[in-house]
Amino acid sequence: MQKKTLSDISLQGKRVLMRVDFNVPLDEARNITDDKRIIEALPSIRKVVESGGRLILMSHLGRPKGKVNPEFSLAPAARRLSELLEIPVAIAKDCIGNEVMQQVLALQDGDVLMLENLRFHPQEEANDPDFAKELASLGEVYVNDAFGTAHRAHASTEGITHYVQTAVAGYLIEKELQYLGNALDHAVRPFVAILGGSKISGKIDVLEQLFNKVDTVLVGGAMVFTFFKAQGMPVGNSLVENEKLDLALSLLEQAKAKGVRLILPSDVVVASEISADAPARVEPVSGISEGMIGLDIGPDTIDTYMKEILGAKTVLWNGPMGVFEIDQFARGTFSVARALADTTATGAVTIIGGGDSAAAIAKAGLASKVTHVSTGGGASLEFLEGKELPGIAALNDLA
Repeated sequence: MQKKTLSDISLQGKRVLMRVDFNVPLDEARNITDDKRIIEALPSIRKVVESGGRLILMSHLGRPKGKVNPEFSLAPAARRLSELLEIPVAIAKDCIGNEVMQQVLALQDGDVLMLENLRFHPQEEANDPDFAKELASLGEVYVNDAFGTAHRAHASTEGITHYVQTAVAGYLIEKELQYLGNALDHAVRPFVAILGGSKISGKIDVLEQLFNKVDTVLVGGAMVFTFFKAQGMPVGNSLVENEKLDLALSLLEQAKAKGVRLILPSDVVVASEISADAPARVEPVSGISEGMIGLDIGPDTIDTYMKEILGAKTVLWNGPMGVFEIDQFARGTFSVARALADTTATGAVTIIGGGDSAAAIAKAGLASKVTHVSTGGGASLEFLEGKELPGIAALNDLA
């Protein structure tokens, strides 16, 4: 990683403005149902507190659409962080303004203040320079540790860096780039990528990038049916991107030309509707019945994919194999999760690319059994596509 990090700067007595990703899920009583994002930020937070910095945290939560809405207050996140740190974490009433500045100036070494939801102001997502400048005025040092928003050029991720001299990466961003970067550039082979999800269009750039890096690509999710239809196979009522049929054939050709094994399912689980009550059965991909929808990879495919994963030294997974939210269509996704855990135990490096894959491995109870689960779905996808992430590009370069 060619960017400065928390370890490269002095923190004692400094006002440290840190962008975190505390966009956590809440239940109806506004209790946090999953605090993983807060826990992932703890190493950076503890570093500042223990070094005698004066920490000012900022984040967004949900989509309040640029208006103050108590439903999206960060107060629950401040309470949970206070419990985890075992020190008080104050919450400001806003993220800018005189009252906030007074609270910031009153901080002592080792204190923590959380600003209120950045997205209560439309200027945050608009990357408004005046808003970014006002945020920057709160701190002497800026730290970005919100990988999940690093692909967005917002005021708190990109704009702010124009108004501070010191802008560095936190430990979570450092870890994300280390794992994702090493996977792409220094992978131990065999290197297997598993790509799922509903549409080829969302994964074109990733596939084309991975063809230059991997040995094998295992494909699952509804996007397989676009590949099948492009080859003249029956797909029933399965989801197909008809405008991407030529692209699907082109991707098959690209894989072949680059010596990459692109493996598609041999059988699928089908039902007449996407429902927990719909009778389901397994059909070969060469004979999907009229009116049926493919909703998961079948048992033969699971066996094939598990063998490929267990024989790999580096595995990257992005996208579920089926509609894993419904139990009868979850076996493919959870089998992949189990194979990743098993191959990790034998020394393979396994990386989950955020989003639905992260949710799936958490639901399978195996998140702690793989090497790395990315905290950023969109950010990890764009990184894998080879795109520059504005929130990281804007940070200070290592000399």
